Amino acid sequence: MTGRYDYLEGQRIYQLHVPFYSLIQAAMRQADDVNLAKLKAAWPEEWAELQERYNAPGGMLPGELVITLPAAATPTGY
Repeated sequence: MTGRYDYLEGQRIYQLHVPFYSLIQAAMRQADDVNLAKLKAAWPEEWAELQERYNAPGGMLPGELVITLPAAATPTGY
């Protein structure tokens, strides 16, 4: 059992509309040994991709296109 804090954090993260596999990779990054083993067993392909990207410059795998995200809009006149 986790607790109310984890429940509320789950609500907050849900409202951010974070992609599912991003959450899985984040969980893998911070999991303890027991939970990491469970995550790796449940999502072996995601674990393999996380390892590939971790060891690739900028997380970019060979043959991928560079994706440039637009800069956040900055208010002017301040």
